[in-house]
Amino acid sequence: MTAAATATASDTGAPSIPGDTRWPIVLAVVLTAVLQVLDSTIVNIALPQMQAAFGITNSQTVWILTSYIVASVVVMPLTGFFVRRFGRRRLITWAILGFSGFSALCGLSWSVEVIVACRIGQGLFGAFLIPLSQSILFDSFPREKRGQAMALFGLGVVVAPVLGPTLGAFLTEYFSWRAVFYVNLPIAAFALVMISGELQKDEVKHLSVDWVGLALMVGAVAALQLMLDLGETWGWFSSHLIQLAAITLVVCSIVFVARGLGKRDNIIDFSLLKDRSFAAANVAILGFGVAMFGSIAILPLFVQGLLGYPVIEAGYLFIPRGIAAGISMVLTGSVLMARFDPRLLVALGLVLTGTGNLWLGWLDMTAGFWDLSWPGVVSGLGMGLFFVPMSTLAFQNVSQERQDEASGIYGVTRSIGSSIGIAIVGWQVASRMQFHWSALSAGITPFNPAVGAYLAPLGLDAQTSQGAVIIAGQIQIQSTMLAFLDAFWLTGIAAFLMLPVVLILERPEKAARSVMVE
Repeated sequence: MTAAATATASDTGAPSIPGDTRWPIVLAVVLTAVLQVLDSTIVNIALPQMQAAFGITNSQTVWILTSYIVASVVVMPLTGFFVRRFGRRRLITWAILGFSGFSALCGLSWSVEVIVACRIGQGLFGAFLIPLSQSILFDSFPREKRGQAMALFGLGVVVAPVLGPTLGAFLTEYFSWRAVFYVNLPIAAFALVMISGELQKDEVKHLSVDWVGLALMVGAVAALQLMLDLGETWGWFSSHLIQLAAITLVVCSIVFVARGLGKRDNIIDFSLLKDRSFAAANVAILGFGVAMFGSIAILPLFVQGLLGYPVIEAGYLFIPRGIAAGISMVLTGSVLMARFDPRLLVALGLVLTGTGNLWLGWLDMTAGFWDLSWPGVVSGLGMGLFFVPMSTLAFQNVSQERQDEASGIYGVTRSIGSSIGIAIVGWQVASRMQFHWSALSAGITPFNPAVGAYLAPLGLDAQTSQGAVIIAGQIQIQSTMLAFLDAFWLTGIAAFLMLPVVLILERPEKAARSVMVE
């Protein structure tokens, strides 16, 4: 059956939520979206304090981040199923309650095992917040105002992770690392009151769960995350465990896709990907996630570990980026979307995001606050230009009854992109550090005149143990610096590589006349 035969409010461009209740719901769902994405970065800058509190290693610390992402990625594609089974209002209410409850437990944690378990709980419940918020917001506005709706949504979804380190730095500096979890509670309480009072109950259906499909998807996602998190530490494919994870990923993915191609009740409805704009948008958001989150993940490590910034100043670096992203989104949704081809705005957003990341790759040890901030401003402008039109283009052909499923797929793709980005830049820094160490060490000997000139003001000689220690320390600093710069370059290139995908997106005028996806 085609959408023409089952026209909905969304198909015709009319809002399904009355105008008198629209804005309270909009505020509530944007806040719930902020909750989910904020927790993907607000914790980053507090990790050293958690590491000291629990007495754990760097590899154990990573699981505090990735456990949240893995749980979110596993559950997010189930959003459409749970909406049909329980209804939007009931599901988003449960999601907010569960997310805030596990946030409180994270703040009360006394060991790394407890906080990782609670972060998994956060991810499981929080996974529903983004797709539900996006689909509710999309249905709250008529077609001609959905660019503004996506701007509001994007203002929260993109600005929140950018400013997450800033808020995390403030809370950690003046309160405790536990406060980065407690801050969720008042926001969740406000959103819960607004939603329970304004969002209407919707129809529910009794559906069965595709447990085999769910198990296959969990296996694939867990294997992928294991490879990304531990591949560098364990020597990639020289490790039998990484080899097993790779085999598990390939087998589970192939079987999952093969089962799902001919089924409408699969965990993920692959027929949605027949729409070329939705498919292309998922590819683009994957690459953009690598570029955006990869850069954001390593910048605090770069400025704190290498340039010696205190935690609060490292957080302040994200303020100009966040302001630029917010201004860009508002202008894009309210002005630019009505005047320019959205595909052009997406392309410009990719160019600016990539340029800002490449700019970071040109810095050196003398970089000051604004040397680090201006590239962030350029990237922030690009984020706003990219996110709003891309979200609109992605869902332009998706009918109302399939918004929740499509939002779940889109959210999973973005989360996987961010996870891949974090893993890739971590691997890049580690591997390139070794490369630059070897290259620099080969050119520095006790008989090199430059080495003697560097040590002379200190009254040292390169052939003494003291001089050798100082030179080794400088090699370590310079090789680390170059490795970080290479990682910034990689995130910039990732953004530029997505430009050809823009050509696949349909023109909005054509899409408006086309038949909706079944």
